[in-house]
Amino acid sequence: MTSQNRRPTMKDKQAKYPQLRFKGFTDPWEQRKLEDISSVITKGTTPKDKSWRGEVNYVKTESIDSNSGNISVMANTSLEEHEGYLKRSQLQDGDVLFTIVGTLGRIGVVKNKDLPANTNQQIAIIRLNNANNRFVFHALKTSRIASFIKSDATIGAQPSLSLWQINGLKIPYPSLKEQDKIGGFFEHLDHLITLHQRKLAKLKELKQGYLQKLFPKNGSKFPQLRFAGFADAWEERKLSDVANHRGGTAIEKYFDKDGVYKVISIGSYGLNSQYVDQNIRAISNEITDGRVVNSGELTMVLNDKTANGTIIGRSLLVEKDNEYVINQRTEIISPKENFDSNFAYAILNGPFREKVKRIVQGGTQIYVNYPAVSNLNLELPKIEEQQKIGSFFKQLDETIALHQRKLEKLQELKKGYLQKMFC
Repeated sequence: MTSQNRRPTMKDKQAKYPQLRFKGFTDPWEQRKLEDISSVITKGTTPKDKSWRGEVNYVKTESIDSNSGNISVMANTSLEEHEGYLKRSQLQDGDVLFTIVGTLGRIGVVKNKDLPANTNQQIAIIRLNNANNRFVFHALKTSRIASFIKSDATIGAQPSLSLWQINGLKIPYPSLKEQDKIGGFFEHLDHLITLHQRKLAKLKELKQGYLQKLFPKNGSKFPQLRFAGFADAWEERKLSDVANHRGGTAIEKYFDKDGVYKVISIGSYGLNSQYVDQNIRAISNEITDGRVVNSGELTMVLNDKTANGTIIGRSLLVEKDNEYVINQRTEIISPKENFDSNFAYAILNGPFREKVKRIVQGGTQIYVNYPAVSNLNLELPKIEEQQKIGSFFKQLDETIALHQRKLEKLQELKKGYLQKMFC
């Protein structure tokens, strides 16, 4: 690839040049309407039979992966309707799909494996006759198209775009050879991203499986799966028996961009029970110094901004002294010598958190009180087995985090290329 350094002359001042190009391509890009590079632009049809059974795949908005454009069929329709009432909206290999009602601008590409297939009135079907469909797919995912959707959509009960708007939508248009190069490049990048997404999903699924098997269930004193050399029954203990605690308080007035402490508050708890840095810092004083979290201690969030409980009861494990301070509605949990910190992190975010969720109070914003949490029971093996389990989950979490970072880097890389390779 080469950077485009050529300065347009007065003759071609309306021409477009991407910032980054494959070697050998220097011609200016045009702007073409979708109707000029398509043989058909139409929309789907809703079947008469709503049982969603049959031999033919039926593509809905939620069937289209918002990142890769791959299609995962969640409904079907009959071959009779596909060949009759729905014939106008039969899909073909290579069709580009563009959602035009409700969730706008979700884009998919139909592949031969998806066929036979049909789609509904919320989706525009773009059948290209003089363009690379993978190139067009990514051209429609650029920020310029997102801006068009935001500014031109009709706002009603559901936001919508008309077919004439789709027909007249302009996209950058280089030569077919350059389109093929760009389309192939992004197809390969999308493939890598999909592989990493699958790997990450499998690792997370693996962790959930181990959480089920390495901790006792249904009142049992023995887990289904154990490390070699351990056979003793687990003991039931209250959290208060094995951990001390310190409560948070409101420290907003001590927030300062130059503060020495990172603040742990409700927004700091990610869905993976990892710290989310909101770039909030607090100064050191008598109040904040008393809420600093030490290495090996955990913090637990006692509030949730929503009613669905995605955050409530999550815990963070701190591994460095004098780095974090807690805000209100967060509790510091300090494990005693018979409670391994890594094991505590695994069990508090696993089986124990399910118990916490059962004692929540409130409506639109749920909460728990720590005295009630500390009175809940958890099952504990001997410290040596705790250390084995804790170390195992720590290594697994680090592997998951590594793959998460790789995936995020690939996604950022793609975002950067979309900005630089389209004009």
